[in-house]
Amino acid sequence: MALFVPAEPGPPDEVKHWVRTIGGAESNVACNLPTLGVRSGWVSAVGDDPFGRAMLREVASHGVDVSACSVDPLRPTGLYVKESGAGGSPVRYYRAGSAASGMGPELLDRLDLDGVRVLHLSGITPALSDSCLALVRALLALPRGDRLISFDVNLRPALWAGRDPGLLAELAAQADIVLTGDDEAQRVWGTGDPEQLRALLPGPRTLVVKHGERGATLVEGEPLFAPALKVDVVEPVGAGDAFAAGFLAATLRGATPLERLRQGHLQAAVTLLTHDDVGVPLPREVVDTLLHADPDEWRSVRLTGEGVVLP
Repeated sequence: MALFVPAEPGPPDEVKHWVRTIGGAESNVACNLPTLGVRSGWVSAVGDDPFGRAMLREVASHGVDVSACSVDPLRPTGLYVKESGAGGSPVRYYRAGSAASGMGPELLDRLDLDGVRVLHLSGITPALSDSCLALVRALLALPRGDRLISFDVNLRPALWAGRDPGLLAELAAQADIVLTGDDEAQRVWGTGDPEQLRALLPGPRTLVVKHGERGATLVEGEPLFAPALKVDVVEPVGAGDAFAAGFLAATLRGATPLERLRQGHLQAAVTLLTHDDVGVPLPREVVDTLLHADPDEWRSVRLTGEGVVLP
């Protein structure tokens, strides 16, 4: 979607200047992956309008393959507005009747998944329309071979108004990797506790429960908790998508469980330092050092707009 963020301080109703950028859960993940050395493609639909052209151009500028995206001549590109603030702030969506909401199972006819190692989905798509729900179900039903399906719950209550968010539990159960915040898991499954959630979600081989600024827990056997880095937060929206990209990239390269969680935290941290949904990556040598830091060193790090700060 097209994304608008304030270009000046003050209450949103008084802001006159806004910056237009791009955003969206799946496109955020796709745009983060090339910075981590992983090729990615993004599949969606945009309108035949300036926002749609900007979306395709700017997602592609991150090194993402957008050749499978379609341009809808009738429906517009969706957009949303972030009322930015370090502690979290309202996100207002304008996507009813958007081009993306018109997607359906027929998209599979032009989708080439040969060589794809991970297919990443989110709980936002099935909330957009009945046809989008049918599309997600069709993707989950495809033969997988060695391909993994990653599903980020991404509960957006406003999108589920009049619909049953319990469908998210059904869809997540069919994935190989499930990522969820403990708060949204509480709403979908009735618990945000990783062990209780694993008992309710035994099918996926990998479960990641995010605990906000505290950290995240990986459950593939014995639960493993990794604390998040301390960050001077500018704006939090998009950090969960960045975490997913970092975790998936590390998973694909066969990293250890702790490194996979830490890579997620590092990628989320750079997004927390910006108003945009995709941050500027940390230098490779800094990432390598932090991935292998001992627990005390990891806990002592703080990320600021000026870089990595050690006590």
